[in-house]
Amino acid sequence: MAIPIRLTVNGKPVDTQVEPNTLLVQFLREQLRLTGTHVGCDTAQCGACTVHLDGRAVKSCNMLAVQADGAQVTTIEGLAGGGNGLHPMQEAFRECHGLQCGFCTPGMVMAATALVKAQPDADATTIRQQLEGNLCRCTGYHNIVKAVQQGQAAMRGAAATSAE
Repeated sequence: MAIPIRLTVNGKPVDTQVEPNTLLVQFLREQLRLTGTHVGCDTAQCGACTVHLDGRAVKSCNMLAVQADGAQVTTIEGLAGGGNGLHPMQEAFRECHGLQCGFCTPGMVMAATALVKAQPDADATTIRQQLEGNLCRCTGYHNIVKAVQQGQAAMRGAAATSAE
């Protein structure tokens, strides 16, 4: 018994049907083939599946696709807004080597961009606290925090430039 849903994913309207028990992460990966959103733990513990739902970071393994009906969803693939370059936070993770194996990186970047939008002046301690729901087994978090701080500065600069 499929349920019709309408949502916007990475700026594009999606009008489809899903089974009532389909998780948002399954819908994104399996139906839309947006595989940058990773499945890590299936229990909302690791944050690898983090996406933006109406601008807020959510763990897509912890919600049903039907709960996103009418919403705007942004995945790691849509973060840069369709431009040719990377989003400033993605660039910061690359430059600061805030990744190793890369499995947690999409969810970490999505959580970090939402954090910086909500708390543009977050210090290193706040960044560490706010990213506690995103687990990384490789980096030790030092370079991730550096990357978030660099991305924070770049996003602040981009916002100032666009305001002019």
